Amino acid sequence: MSYTERLPRIRTYLMCPPEHFRVEYAINPWMDTTVPVDPALALKQWQLLRDTLTDLGHTVHLLDARPGLPDMVYAANGAFSVDGTVYGARFKHPQRADEAAAHQLFYAGGPWTFADPVHVNEGEGDFAYLPAAYGGLILAGHGFRTDPAAHAEAQEILGRPVISLKLVDPAYYHLDTALAALDDRNITYYPEAFSASSQRVLRQLFPDAVIADRTDAEAFALNLVSDGRHVILNTDSTAMGEKVRAAGYLPVHVELSELKRGGGSVKCAVAELRP
Repeated sequence: MSYTERLPRIRTYLMCPPEHFRVEYAINPWMDTTVPVDPALALKQWQLLRDTLTDLGHTVHLLDARPGLPDMVYAANGAFSVDGTVYGARFKHPQRADEAAAHQLFYAGGPWTFADPVHVNEGEGDFAYLPAAYGGLILAGHGFRTDPAAHAEAQEILGRPVISLKLVDPAYYHLDTALAALDDRNITYYPEAFSASSQRVLRQLFPDAVIADRTDAEAFALNLVSDGRHVILNTDSTAMGEKVRAAGYLPVHVELSELKRGGGSVKCAVAELRP
């Protein structure tokens, strides 16, 4: 496929408004409890992200925010769905544990087959699906949050091959801070976030990947959402915007400074639903 042939695919997403978003604890290196969040600005930026997705023609479902769960805005962490089957999350940290039940309740109201997990995993935070790569491939991260045993569990539940990738830099504690799907078969990633062996696996599977550097990773540029043509990035990700443009995609920047205070950006706030 030539760069001029890159076309979007209409997607369905799930988001949760930051009605209770605060940084009340620190469970990743980016969280600083001494710097207050601006709740009004967080909501305004979140709404802009949602509007950006709907303006591009995508459907966005909403998950009700719950008091006492300030990280529910990071909706990508609550589950992982492939072809109508949902592998539920089981959070590592007790501060987020109750989010899993809220996500399960959402899927109970739709045409989904829901699988309750045995092993710790954090949904799309550590899983990415590429339906056109090698017949349908799941990339899965471990090292900081998700138990490697969850990768085998996901493979059995979802019926897709799972490639385990080891994360080695605590700043990139979830796969979605170090790697992203640009379309149904192509990815971008920051090599140094992965072990040497995982880097070799990625080079073999994705020789044409867009390679990010540390500056991109520190700007949360890998924490993006793409529909196959439009790549939604935060406004600090200007260098990555140029890299994906050079690869034939169209970067779309949104300001998410407040959500970044909790250690997440565009992708963390957006779960993809795959009925």
